[in-house]
Amino acid sequence: MTTAHNTTPQYPFTAVVGMDDLRLALLLNAVSPAVGGVLVRGEKGTAKSTAVRALSALMPHVDVVGGCRFACAPDAPDPGCPDGPHETGAVEDRPTRMVELPVGASEDRLVGALDIERALSEGVKAFEPGLLADAHRGILYVDEVNLLHDHLVDLLLDAAAMGASYVEREGVSVRHAARFLLVGTMNPEEGELRPQLLDRFGLTVEVAASREPDQRVSVVRRRLAYDADPAGFAARWAAEEDELRHRIAAARELLPEVTLGDAALRQIAATCAAFEVDGMRADIVMARTATALAAWAGRTDVLEEDVRQAALLALPHRRRRNPFDAPGLDEDKLDQTLEEFGADQNADGDDDPDPDGPDGGPDGGGPDGGGQSPQDGGPQESPHTESPELPHQQEREAPQAPEGPEAPEAPERQEQPAAPEQSQEGAPGAGGQKAAVGATEPFRTRRLDVPGLGEGADGRRSRARTAHGRTTGARRPHGALGKLHLAATVQAAAPHQRARGRSGRGLVVRRDDLREAVREGREGNLVLFVVDASGSMAARKRMSAVKGAVLSLLLDAYQRRDKIGMITFRGTGAELALPPTSSVEAGAARLEQLPTGGRTPLSEGLLRAHEVLRVERMRDASRRPLLVVVTDGRATGGPEPVGRAARAARLLAGEGTASVVVDCEAGPVRLGLAGELARELQGTAITLDELRADSVSALVRTVQGNRKAA
Repeated sequence: MTTAHNTTPQYPFTAVVGMDDLRLALLLNAVSPAVGGVLVRGEKGTAKSTAVRALSALMPHVDVVGGCRFACAPDAPDPGCPDGPHETGAVEDRPTRMVELPVGASEDRLVGALDIERALSEGVKAFEPGLLADAHRGILYVDEVNLLHDHLVDLLLDAAAMGASYVEREGVSVRHAARFLLVGTMNPEEGELRPQLLDRFGLTVEVAASREPDQRVSVVRRRLAYDADPAGFAARWAAEEDELRHRIAAARELLPEVTLGDAALRQIAATCAAFEVDGMRADIVMARTATALAAWAGRTDVLEEDVRQAALLALPHRRRRNPFDAPGLDEDKLDQTLEEFGADQNADGDDDPDPDGPDGGPDGGGPDGGGQSPQDGGPQESPHTESPELPHQQEREAPQAPEGPEAPEAPERQEQPAAPEQSQEGAPGAGGQKAAVGATEPFRTRRLDVPGLGEGADGRRSRARTAHGRTTGARRPHGALGKLHLAATVQAAAPHQRARGRSGRGLVVRRDDLREAVREGREGNLVLFVVDASGSMAARKRMSAVKGAVLSLLLDAYQRRDKIGMITFRGTGAELALPPTSSVEAGAARLEQLPTGGRTPLSEGLLRAHEVLRVERMRDASRRPLLVVVTDGRATGGPEPVGRAARAARLLAGEGTASVVVDCEAGPVRLGLAGELARELQGTAITLDELRADSVSALVRTVQGNRKAA
């Protein structure tokens, strides 16, 4: 659940090794919550959650009105507080709360719930606060924020932007203050946030495990020391924690006195314009971040180094134009822009704008204070832990994309001329293998959906019963009441009013009368691609077009909130190139590296798809699959290849798997094998041209289908 009340001491913030950008971003938000929160992106096992939880112990205590469930400040209570109006009385001093939002939380758990039955029968606004109320004047931490349902992310970010939460149910509304420091963590391998949601986070930090052996040794030693004696370990870092806590308080006091000069503001505007970020939020966030950086350094004026650091934290995630773009910032271009627009920044004659020296603070030291000893986990020596306020003076590793096969590829690589085809020795029986070719430009595709009505997670592909959408009927609630269907509730209660002794104007409503709305919207599906990479697909222009089509379908799956998987088949077998995931970047990377050559084991690809779908059905029975087979329909290799492929197709069809065959056959003479495969799958066959949303052939085919139906 929610608020962190734990007798075990948190791992100390100052004991975190490295992670300079992450620590700095968190501290800047502690100094100025108006910065807008932090999104931490990084691979698993990089101490993202540890650092966030450790921050809560550094935050100053808050005074709240005694008994108020919404943490109103005694000197300035919220005039619209549901527990108000507040009278002068007891004041509680309590630590800053850190509230965790689970991935599976409901909307009522996030924003709170109204007792509709009492509201209808008694006219009472009985409101049960949610996590947004608990987090007011504290920290709201969302682990795996990219896996949170989109409508919950919208509610969360709206509350963070407005500083208030609104709950409305059938004309009954409640509003309460909700100002908090928002921190989200995510593993990009599991899928990205939409660009418009990324933009709502003030700062974004990329984290990756250090490749430096000595630093990794320090991490392990400190973690083992903490696990062996949490209280003793925390005590050894108490002095450094106190020092950092006082520095945060001092920076908060100094913040209102910091001046953002015209020169610095011009640099901010020029930088945002140079990097072509959308809207004006980036400029505002950069201004607030640069101001917080100056206060953190103990200064009252914003310098060019503050603007540079603010850009590195606030802009990379705002430059993504599609899910295949890797976040990042060209630092050479940044330096050129700052130099071009900062020539007169010190025109007032201040030749030394930072009197406190290169450490950026009056004490010249970082929040870690003294040294740290990796041997005993104590604060004695610290050769590997740097001050978090000085990442701009170090080699910047954090903003780079994580290394490894899961790292997202920059889209520019798709535009490079493909290497000349070279025959290589493939796997046994696979025949010749040709080097991978690049994909053509992606395009907007037709919507491919699963027939029928599902009940899967909210998305934008197939029809489904969902919590959001158009109302199609009413039913008795199963468990807690969802969205009330007012007309059906009144209709159910009306015949019993005389028997219930109704005498006044109010309606006598019982629990059994309540009806909830049945809604129909769209769900996200599991889109499993089965891609033919055999020799019959190896013509360079043809495979480039196929890859471009699959890339377009991947982009469509991202926009429709699907999970994706990819199977490739060539030679003598099939390979699960990408297990089902929400990360379309990983799919694009696998597709780019896909070689071609050898025979066409179509049956192996279909049988592998059957096995993957069987496993996924056990994991999530409500998420319906859509099988997309990209092939020319040929089946070669092995005994009875055509008949075995037909039997595999009928096996998938017998389990009700919705399927689409993208026919990649080219040339003036066509065999129509892909169409035969689609009939065996009881699915649909479309050509590469018909896959385009704006293709003339697709439009003609749709019109003809409508005429036949009429």
